[in-house]
Amino acid sequence: MHEQAEYQLQAFMEFLRVQQRVSEHTIDAYARDLNRFAQYCRQQRVTQWNEVDQHRVRAYVAQRHREKKAGGDALSGKSLQRMLSAIRSFYDFLIRRHQFQQNPAREVRAPKSGRSLPRPLDVDEMAGLLTAECANELETRDLAMWELFYSSGLRLSELTALDCSDVDIAAGQVFIRSGKGGRSRYVPVGVKACEAVGVWLGVRAGFAEGGALFVSRQGKRITQRSIQLRLAQWAHKQGAVERVHPHKLRHSFASHMLEASSDLRAVQELLGHANISTTQIYTHLDFQRLAAVYDQAHPRAKKLKD
Repeated sequence: MHEQAEYQLQAFMEFLRVQQRVSEHTIDAYARDLNRFAQYCRQQRVTQWNEVDQHRVRAYVAQRHREKKAGGDALSGKSLQRMLSAIRSFYDFLIRRHQFQQNPAREVRAPKSGRSLPRPLDVDEMAGLLTAECANELETRDLAMWELFYSSGLRLSELTALDCSDVDIAAGQVFIRSGKGGRSRYVPVGVKACEAVGVWLGVRAGFAEGGALFVSRQGKRITQRSIQLRLAQWAHKQGAVERVHPHKLRHSFASHMLEASSDLRAVQELLGHANISTTQIYTHLDFQRLAAVYDQAHPRAKKLKD
């Protein structure tokens, strides 16, 4: 691409980071998608973003989809949708800056793919994971993290970002200062999680002062990768037969809450989802429960009394 096109791409990334306050994870994903698209454009002898039209975007999506079918550098349907979202957002940015008039990706759609749900841990499995004696101070920290994940349905990024001041054990709540999309929210914390966090706070002073709630042995804010590794080790130690990762705890929280309450809107708020359709993906109800709810609620499903 021409030097000006590269500058426009860098300006978009800075816009996401500074003005939109998008997470670094999302920025990295958008950068990969747009750099890959720029590489394709160079191969097509396109040097400016205003030379891209809808047909070229559609051809690019088709090429990436063919790679998937051929067993090459595959993209799932969800990844293709994210790629298109990156391109649309970039052109919307150019349009707002009066550097472009139409968005060539606006009407292009990615091929649909089936949605796969991770299997949540059931209540007994969660109890087995969380009912454990802590052998040392770091395991005390770990148990507090697992309890908080499951108690409040936090994202991994939300848990690592927590400061000590965000947790109010007396009130039984935690404040998520910057959730996905920069949205903040208060989330209830259960008794068991409050107890576990309280125990951790009692020993945390030996690692760090102030700042981050969960810290490493060196007193620094714990990383997401460290949490993933510690949870996998913890689950293996507790005899789990399958891999356990942080999102599985969040998914289990959502599933158990929905099964017990059937309140999709409340679960949406607890998870911090902007759209209820996202909550429907992350929650799980078996058919027997749905059938029972139907039999109780639908006026034409009930048997007439004699």
